Amino acid sequence: MIVHVRDADAADAGACAQVYAPYVRDTAISFEVTAPSALQMAQRIEDAQRRHAWLVAQDEQGVLLGYAYAHPYAARPAYRWTCEPSVYLAPDARGRGVGRTLYAALLDRLVERGFRQAVAGVTLPNPASLRLHEAMGFEPVGVFRAVGWKHGRWHDVARLQRPLLLAPDPPQEIV
Repeated sequence: MIVHVRDADAADAGACAQVYAPYVRDTAISFEVTAPSALQMAQRIEDAQRRHAWLVAQDEQGVLLGYAYAHPYAARPAYRWTCEPSVYLAPDARGRGVGRTLYAALLDRLVERGFRQAVAGVTLPNPASLRLHEAMGFEPVGVFRAVGWKHGRWHDVARLQRPLLLAPDPPQEIV
């Protein structure tokens, strides 16, 4: 399968919302309880593109296979060089290298933009996501126990971290 990765825009919002909805509706992978509309997804894409990134993967026919994006890790200014990435794939794209392709492109973009660290969260159990993060160079740094209530039970979240840009300090301001 040939995978094309590119920057997302508002025209991708509907397809991204369709990929994401089952994660919200049927799993605890996402702690959202209501799937965002295409309009809400378009706003998320616009927000992510301002400072971080939002990428989509498509097959040779232009079908959206998944997306990857990053957002601020935390709101305080001292965290501005750290981001939190995520990847979501359509069911047919799983296990075919699409997640690695998207994640590699996203991490490269975050390095270009000056981010120093990526911190990911994985709802447990999710062995496929843990394997993907390990393959992408993330290391486990801890588990938050029973931090999310969804589908009638508590869920743990693993935290994983990966260095991005290794550069002299002080860091350059991220625009």
